[in-house]
Amino acid sequence: MDFKDYYAVLGVSESASPEDIKKAYRKLARKYHPDVSKEDDADTKFKDLGEAYEVLKDPEKRAEYDELRKYGARPDGSFEPPPGWQSASGFGGGGYTDADARQFSDFFEEIFGGGRGGGFSGQGFGGGGFRHNAPRRGEDVHARLALFLEEVFHGCEKQVSFRVHEVDDHGRVVARQKNLKVKIPAGMREGQHLRLKGQGSPGIGGGEAGDLLIEVELAPHPLFSVEGRDVVVTVPIAPWEAALGAQITVPTVGSRVKVKVPRGSSSGRRLRLKGKGLPGKHPGDQIVLLQIVMPEQHSEQAEKLYQELAEAEANFNPRSKLHL
Repeated sequence: MDFKDYYAVLGVSESASPEDIKKAYRKLARKYHPDVSKEDDADTKFKDLGEAYEVLKDPEKRAEYDELRKYGARPDGSFEPPPGWQSASGFGGGGYTDADARQFSDFFEEIFGGGRGGGFSGQGFGGGGFRHNAPRRGEDVHARLALFLEEVFHGCEKQVSFRVHEVDDHGRVVARQKNLKVKIPAGMREGQHLRLKGQGSPGIGGGEAGDLLIEVELAPHPLFSVEGRDVVVTVPIAPWEAALGAQITVPTVGSRVKVKVPRGSSSGRRLRLKGKGLPGKHPGDQIVLLQIVMPEQHSEQAEKLYQELAEAEANFNPRSKLHL
């Protein structure tokens, strides 16, 4: 079993904050997302990123991993947990799920999975077998699904793969990979959960199966950001468009629309396009954030006009609120 350096996978230091870890994951996840990356090993890197983030985002798993990391790898690169090791946090049969899902490595399963009984004590499992108790409900499987904003906006169907734990004919706890086609309804927000009843781990002794809970995660978008159900886009405008007003074309997630820039607009002004955000019972809006940009070079005539403008507006002090 090869040792996995999760900090190296995400390109962060051991002292990285949770926010730094999340930012690194989201940046690399978009780069290596199988739907967009053209690199030959994108699938492998995307799976490794998901596994590393699953551990380092969770304080308990991260603390356990940091403790194990002190032992390091053997000279041949392999790794073996210390004698008697058992995860306190457990994995609970769930984990990270992506659009082209792959199962986690043997290293992860050995440390946090059911291989040593971790995470099963509350369900009657332990030591590789189970106790013949009354019927018990199966475990819920928690997973995450990384989606592009366009997929969330329009809705989509995704093939997902995840692990469930079940008891074999010999009474041993084994992990089994399960594959499903899942319909993602339009308008789901980041962090929102989709519950699929009965798709989790099988029950024990005739108990009902657990559920699959999929948490939606949005991949970063080059143009748009999301605030609740509102979609925000920054749109550059010229100084004369801001001063005189103008009608400009702006992008939305689904199309392009014409927007009127009010006369006398400043950078940072927010224009609201009703109902152009994420769809739903109460659709969000699209927020157009205006940003005044200057030409990199001015003609001699433009310089002269600016000089005339400066003289005409000599009494205007843009820093008056700073008492300057």
